[in-house]
Amino acid sequence: MVSRAAPRGARLWLVRHAAPEMAPGTCYGRLDVPACPQATQEAAHALDGALPAGVALGWHSPAARCAQLARALHSLRPDMALRADPRLAEMDFGRWEGQPWAALPRAELEVWAEQLHVHAPGGGEPLQRMLARVAEALAQARIARAAGDVLWITHAGVVRCVHWLLAHGGAPARAQDWPRQAPGYGRWTCVPLDPPPA
Repeated sequence: MVSRAAPRGARLWLVRHAAPEMAPGTCYGRLDVPACPQATQEAAHALDGALPAGVALGWHSPAARCAQLARALHSLRPDMALRADPRLAEMDFGRWEGQPWAALPRAELEVWAEQLHVHAPGGGEPLQRMLARVAEALAQARIARAAGDVLWITHAGVVRCVHWLLAHGGAPARAQDWPRQAPGYGRWTCVPLDPPPA
């Protein structure tokens, strides 16, 4: 049996869901809010035009806003396998979910900023736990790259986790170093899937 080497230069497409139907300035992570249907369709068509023909594997967050985009894309690319993966979910902000950011207790926000890696915002999920699950999914994506580019439909927080992991591995994250950049709603970025040099 001849083993097939994974292609060099395979990429992970990190796609953010379309704009949610949520008031601006609201804290939402695990809160399951839908995305704007028209914006979702527009994002699916734009993504379909940008993705190479060989992208056959994809995963999406179970959140409704990500599942909507996955279904819309699948209607345009029925040959693409898209599966829900809870590891691609946004951070869980616990009791902060659905609250205006401006209304959250300043002292709690300051503790979170000072202990970004280990503190659970609103009693939800600490960043170290989120990074661990995203790292696990990233390792699987590197295996899947044998079939070419891989697609994730996910959230801004997951995209930032990927950028952190590629730059710093499992090192504890500090607020002042945490990546700020993420794609806009319905947009995407690509990162290399080749494993880091030993």
